Amino acid sequence: MKLVDRDYRIFSEVYRWRWCLGRHIRFLAGFDGSRACDRRLRVLIDNGYLERRYILYGVPGLYLLTGQAKMLLGLPQREEKIRVEQILHDILVLDTVIYFLVKHKIALADILSEKQMQSKDGFGGRKHFPDFIFTQGEMSNCVEIEIATKSKGRLDKIISDNFNNYDKQYWIIPDTAYRNLEVLYQSKKTYSGIEVIPLEEVKEYVGHI
Repeated sequence: MKLVDRDYRIFSEVYRWRWCLGRHIRFLAGFDGSRACDRRLRVLIDNGYLERRYILYGVPGLYLLTGQAKMLLGLPQREEKIRVEQILHDILVLDTVIYFLVKHKIALADILSEKQMQSKDGFGGRKHFPDFIFTQGEMSNCVEIEIATKSKGRLDKIISDNFNNYDKQYWIIPDTAYRNLEVLYQSKKTYSGIEVIPLEEVKEYVGHI
């Protein structure tokens, strides 16, 4: 088959987020509709560039790069580790990326994923990185999607580190995460540049795109 520019864009996005759902690829690669996207993904699977794994009940298949695609792009052959307990969180990360791309008019090229940050850091230690960061004008921004309750000490440390490293930090939190929300709203009295966005708003917004 002949690969086109959009195929390379698909490969790039799948690799930097570790995996994507079909609906994420449809948006990130600029397809007009689901049918055209699904057809192309099927061709890329049939020709050995993508694989689709069904891991979690009720969740559509996850698209990943094959060794053949990684070899073509000169990427490491390391197999992606998919943590089952992290899948729903990572889906929300990609939903939030789309939310910021559309609502906040962020350019895709200005976004850096957690995986990209880890790669630059050499995968050493257990250093915390935001789920993604982006630049807008001269402002550096980080985004944290937090659906699990974290201890106050852990959350305070992340908030403080983000304050020292970025101009603004966005937290995507469910309305029911009362303990996390309490810590964040208390932190706003100490640190500037904290914005809390309800997870429900993100899911509703992306659901209408």
